[in-house]
Amino acid sequence: MRVGVVLAAGASRRMGRPKPLVQIAGQTFLVRSVRRLWGACDAVVVVLGSAAHEVQRSIEREFERIVASSRVSRDLKSRHRARRLEARFLVHARWRRGMLSSVQAGLSAALELRAHAILVMPVDQPSVRPATVGAVAGAMEAALAAYRGGGAKRSRFAYALIPRHRRRRGHPIAVSAALARAIAIDRGATDLSDAVRRNARLIGYLDVTDPGVVQNRNRG
Repeated sequence: MRVGVVLAAGASRRMGRPKPLVQIAGQTFLVRSVRRLWGACDAVVVVLGSAAHEVQRSIEREFERIVASSRVSRDLKSRHRARRLEARFLVHARWRRGMLSSVQAGLSAALELRAHAILVMPVDQPSVRPATVGAVAGAMEAALAAYRGGGAKRSRFAYALIPRHRRRRGHPIAVSAALARAIAIDRGATDLSDAVRRNARLIGYLDVTDPGVVQNRNRG
């Protein structure tokens, strides 16, 4: 199972309002991020923290409108084999500890769903193209298949795949289940990049033409 994790727990101080509820092209950052990940994942875990209940209520209403308008059928078609689309909200009580804490909570929840690969995306990068998310997921699956082809166990493959635009690293980052487990219990890392460096046996890079992978939207 392939699972997406959207990081939407921060206080959005620079934005001045809950960042997940900011709109772009008629959709909130959070709904847009979830739908991007639905195109490549079997389920999506949304990690909430600041203003969690306000954000969840608003997003659930937005999804109700999307379902009523039949727009969600396009997401189902993009998944090919999917019979339904799944999003799980996780309210992370310790979100004030920083982004890595939210990452660890999201990875733990994804592993409970028996994920073999996990795509992690911050909510403040709503301009990532659907094709880019699909390319990252596809490259990750190819790497996992190659590793299995060598006779090794997938559960031991601590691998990360990071998209790059003009040599700048971005998101969504894809991690194998083995790396996700290691990051989830790492108490010495300072941030996600540090956790990946400390625990990955191998790191791959996928060069893309999509500037959205490196564009953070932190101000209103």
